Amino acid sequence: MSIDKHYDQSLDPAALLQDVQSAYPDGASLFQLAPVDQLHIGGIKASQRLLRHLTPKQRVLDIGSGAGGLMRQAAGLGISMIGLDITHALNRLNRGLNQCLDEPVSTSILTADAHDLPFAAHSIDSILFQHSFLNMPRHDRVLSECRRILRPGGKLIMHEVVRGENPDNMRYPVPWAQEKTQSHLLTAEALRQQLLEAGFSDLAIEDWSADALTWRQRQLKKEESGQPERVALSPARVLGSRFAEMARNLVLNLESDAVRVIEVVAK
Repeated sequence: MSIDKHYDQSLDPAALLQDVQSAYPDGASLFQLAPVDQLHIGGIKASQRLLRHLTPKQRVLDIGSGAGGLMRQAAGLGISMIGLDITHALNRLNRGLNQCLDEPVSTSILTADAHDLPFAAHSIDSILFQHSFLNMPRHDRVLSECRRILRPGGKLIMHEVVRGENPDNMRYPVPWAQEKTQSHLLTAEALRQQLLEAGFSDLAIEDWSADALTWRQRQLKKEESGQPERVALSPARVLGSRFAEMARNLVLNLESDAVRVIEVVAK
């Protein structure tokens, strides 16, 4: 199964947008949209940690923008992002959710492949990956493209899942992959080496795994509590009924050190 099919096979953007509008007729807050548009580990707080590396007036590209939660959060800080994702249905959802906010925003959203970025050389100030690099089979090609389009001194910022010390403990499905063939995890050290080989420097890598596990354990308890107010808008509206198994597996994978979560900043 192609990766775009993995993300859109259970997603009905029109129905989900209608439910969001019905639940929040006067517009939703970022926190109210988070269950369907901040599907990465750590949610809004993790996005906030990434955004501290950016400033307004930069030209920022979010690769693998998904449902767009990071973009809308950035817009509230005066940071304008271009969103790029290979999945048409997620891009439709992203555009629709822009108008569901209590203060609607307008963002630029493209359907494209990160292996062939549709931007001129040296035209972007910063590039973000948030749980998207792990779906890309040609890491070297993607990093080469990022290096090409970044301006001198530009930043590459990542909030990514990487392979842990015990990869044999890995359980599927997980939110980013139904099976092993869709998951392209590197170790943190292998990612460091690929960045250096692609021409990046001043690398800083921070391990968020402990915080990630605590957050995911807490979310799992909420998801399994069956509270009615959490049912209408949940990650299952994007990832389908299989999300319950994905969520449990993700906790087990973090607990067993099959995966880790890191932040990377490179120039």
